[in-house]
Amino acid sequence: GRDGFNIPFEVFLGFKGNKVPDIDLNFSGEYQPVAHNYIKELFGTEFCFRAGTIGTIAEKTAYGYVLKYAEERGLSLSNAEKLRLASGITGVKRTTGQHPAGMVVLPKEYSIYQFTPIQHPADDMTSDTITTHFDFSSMHDVLVKLDVLGHDDPTMLRKLQDLTGIAPQKVPLHDPEVFAKIISLFSGTEALGITAEELGVSKTGTLGVPEFGTKFVRGMLEDTKPTSMEELIRISGLSHGTDVWLGNAQDLIRSGTAQLRECVCCRDDIMNYLIDRGVQPKLAFTTMESVRKGRGLKPEMEQAMIDNHVPQWFIDSCKKIKYMFPKGHAVAYVTSALRIAWFKVHHPQAYYCAYFTVRGDGFDSSTMLIDPDTCRARIREIKNNDKATAKDKEAQTALELVLEMSMRGIKFLPVDLYKSEVKRFVIEDGNLRCPFTSLGGLGESAAVPIVEARKERPFISVEDLQDRAHVSNSVVELLRAQGALEGLSETSQVSMF
Repeated sequence: GRDGFNIPFEVFLGFKGNKVPDIDLNFSGEYQPVAHNYIKELFGTEFCFRAGTIGTIAEKTAYGYVLKYAEERGLSLSNAEKLRLASGITGVKRTTGQHPAGMVVLPKEYSIYQFTPIQHPADDMTSDTITTHFDFSSMHDVLVKLDVLGHDDPTMLRKLQDLTGIAPQKVPLHDPEVFAKIISLFSGTEALGITAEELGVSKTGTLGVPEFGTKFVRGMLEDTKPTSMEELIRISGLSHGTDVWLGNAQDLIRSGTAQLRECVCCRDDIMNYLIDRGVQPKLAFTTMESVRKGRGLKPEMEQAMIDNHVPQWFIDSCKKIKYMFPKGHAVAYVTSALRIAWFKVHHPQAYYCAYFTVRGDGFDSSTMLIDPDTCRARIREIKNNDKATAKDKEAQTALELVLEMSMRGIKFLPVDLYKSEVKRFVIEDGNLRCPFTSLGGLGESAAVPIVEARKERPFISVEDLQDRAHVSNSVVELLRAQGALEGLSETSQVSMF
C-alpha cells in the first residue's frame, strides 16, 4: 500500500532473526517519565532497569589533579612527568549516571545479576532509579534495550492538536493536491503566500519544520529540490549520517554523476540495491552492516560488487561512510515533519504559537517585537559577525521565524499583566500574546506567583504587585519596559487632595 517504504526486516532483526533489535520510541519530553513508568508496569520492576553510564576522569581534569598534587607537596615535576601521571588517571571511573532514555529489559526466566550488578546512580540511596552497573555496550548483543526518548515533534503535534482541534493522524496527506502543496514548502515559500525574495532569509518554506529547518538541511533542499516523500526520506537519511552528504553524495549530485534517488542515503539502500544487482542476500546484509558502522568494505564485499557491475562511484561512496541512519527513523521523522508543515500552511497562528512555545529558544520579547526591516538588519548583523556565539545563533533562528510570521500578517502582542500566560504563547485576535517567560531575565519562578496573585483580585498598584507576587525591582523594570504596567499607580496610597 502507500505505506510500503521498502524497509527490509533484516535491518531490524538480522538475517535469521539473530540480531537483538534496537527499539527507539519517541515521546513528548513532557510525557517521557509516564512512558518510563509504564514500561516498568508492563514488564515488572525486577525485569526492567535503567541503563547505567560510567563517568570517567577526562584528560584535562586529570592534568589539574596532578598540578594540585605537585603544588600541595611542593614538588617540581618535569612536563613529561606531569603528563605521565595524568595519563595514569585519565579514564578512571569518577561517578555513575544514567542513560537519558535507555531501559534494559530482561527475559522472564533470568535475573539481572546474571548480567550485571545494579545500583543507585551516583550512590544516591534516596533516588527511585536503579541502573545497571555495567555500561549497556557490554550487554548490547545479549539484552534488549528500549530507547524511550523525549522529542520535540510529539510535543509540537500535541500543542497543534490542542490549538486547532485537529488530530495529526487526520491530516489528509494522502490527498494528492494537499500533498503537492505541502511538499512544495521543501523547495520554495509560495505555499506560505510570500515569495523567497520578500522573505529574504530562506529559499524554502521549512523554517521551524523539525529536521528540515536548519541552515544545513535547507542547503540540501536547495541542492536537491525534492518533490516526493521518497526524496524527503533520502534527505533525512543524508542529513543524519556521517560523511554521507558532505564530500560524498553532495558532490555526486552536483557533478551529475548520480541523482538523489540513486545515492546511498539510508543503510537499507545498500542492501536493497545490492540484492537488486544480484549480490547474495546474506552478503548484501553484511555489507550494509559493515558500511553503516563505518568499517568500509572487506575485499570479498568489494569483489562481489565489481562482479555484479556495481558502478565505481557507489563503491567509493560506501568506503567514505562513517555512520548511516536507518530508514525507519527517516520515515518517522519525515511523516512528523509533513504533518507539522501542513499546519504551517493551513493554520499559521497555531503553528507559530506552538513553535515559540515548544522550541522558542533564543526568543526574547523585550528585543524582538520589531518591524520586518529592523528584524532583517539584526539577522544580517549576526550572520556577518565572525564571533557570533551559540546564543546569537539561537537568536538568529528565532528572528527568522519572527520575520516570516510578520510577513504572513501575524503580530506579537507584548507581555500583559492579565492576559499573558506563564510560558505558553496564546492566540489572541489572530495574533500571538507573549508569555511572561519570553522576557529575557524573567524566569518561571517569578512568573507563577504573578499569575496566582492575579486570580485572587486585580493589582491596585505596582507596590501591591510587588507585595502580593513577590516581584523584584528588576522584574518590575522589565514589565514596565514592555508597557505591562501602564495605568497602574506606583503606590497604594490614595491622595486626598
